[in-house]
Amino acid sequence: MRIFITGATGLIGRAVVLRLRRDGHTLAAWVRSPHKARALLGAEAELIDAGGGEAQLEAQLQRADAVVHLAGEPVVGKRWTARRRAALAASRGGLTGRLVAAMGRGARRPGVLVSASAVGIYGHRADETLHEHSAPGTDFLARLCTDWEEAANRAADLGVRVVTLRTGIVLGRDGGALAPLLPLFNAGLGGPVGDGQGYVPWIHLVDVAEVIARAVSDSTLRGPHNVTAPTPATWREFATAVGNALGRPAAIPVPALALKLRFGAAAAAVLGSQRAVPTRLQQLGFTFAFPELSGALRDVLASNLEIGPVEQDRPASPYLDRRAPKFVLRSSVRVALPSEEVFAFFCRPENLGLLTPSGMQFQITQRPEQMGTGARIDYRLKVGPLPLRWRTHIEQWHPGRLFVDAQEAGPYRTWWHQHSFHPEGTASTRMEDRVYFAAPFGLLGRLAQWLFITPQLKRIFGYRAEAIRLRFG
Repeated sequence: MRIFITGATGLIGRAVVLRLRRDGHTLAAWVRSPHKARALLGAEAELIDAGGGEAQLEAQLQRADAVVHLAGEPVVGKRWTARRRAALAASRGGLTGRLVAAMGRGARRPGVLVSASAVGIYGHRADETLHEHSAPGTDFLARLCTDWEEAANRAADLGVRVVTLRTGIVLGRDGGALAPLLPLFNAGLGGPVGDGQGYVPWIHLVDVAEVIARAVSDSTLRGPHNVTAPTPATWREFATAVGNALGRPAAIPVPALALKLRFGAAAAAVLGSQRAVPTRLQQLGFTFAFPELSGALRDVLASNLEIGPVEQDRPASPYLDRRAPKFVLRSSVRVALPSEEVFAFFCRPENLGLLTPSGMQFQITQRPEQMGTGARIDYRLKVGPLPLRWRTHIEQWHPGRLFVDAQEAGPYRTWWHQHSFHPEGTASTRMEDRVYFAAPFGLLGRLAQWLFITPQLKRIFGYRAEAIRLRFG
């Protein structure tokens, strides 16, 4: 199918792009900045400039077999001033209404509209178990979600199947609900929000992407669906589970008063309790990859990365002879595709950004006309607050089997990365990353290795592994 997608560069959007491409769909991403979007989405989506006007929007929707609508300003993080409330309403109900109106003007319409919503539609409900038929709340966030869904449901009058996704708090490696909490928990200062009794309707990002992939193609999905794991947790249980996954204490609460002083009425987005359960998904036989919180957090926070001192039998390389490495990094993952297909994806420079955490703001500034031995790639990125430039050259190139890139200029004294693709039968591949590296600045670099570099590499390669799982299964 050809799928028109909004919000493709967000946390859920990038995961959905990867997951839908696994099924072979053609994706047209409607984006505000094609240049920035290309860095985040790689070669996996056609980019449509959202500034192209109504005629272009109508033309794109007429070409689409399905629409996945995920765009919307973030609810958490800023006070709900009158101006902010208006912006939130415009980015949800307003934008959704614009899409549906454009569908109505077309001679051909998509078969399905899968539209984002949120469990905030129920308002604050303490420990009441919430199903899709539960009445909506009356606070600002609930009204915002109600208007949002009503705008999407008008597409049903056009003969379009409508699925609204009442998504809970999403757990993933590239931002989401955990990102602002992890520094506190890693420092042993994390804990429950408020009195700890409010419910957190969480879900793993992999399961969100799977629900959307099914909603696109399965006509039995229709109307509202709670996109939450079947085991909602209280904030106290959630904090304890995060602490256990990190091996840190989790007993220092975040006072409700502090959140209200900082965010005003917007604190309700965090303090509200929604014990939402995925009744409709379970009735339809949906299988959650991560039904339990402990398993979801282990997956999001764990690392399959091994980092240790360089062994004696390091690979033969003129580069490594000139720049002796101190450490070696190893990572491995299996995918259910032939090695030639997997290699074809990884050897394209454009796809590097799709495999990199969005906060690093990865952008290629110069690429070769053709990949192969001797090719050079220039790019820039951010590591924490630091903007960096990096130039790499391809030292070895063996199509379908392996390639090696080595840093010529960048933050490391040594960086030599071997990507290997090992066939396992006719339809499976074991991918191995082996990186030989050394930090600059001698003893100071060793300290940076322990404090900063190793955690950063675990984050990067952890995200990469999640992206590979979404893309290839």
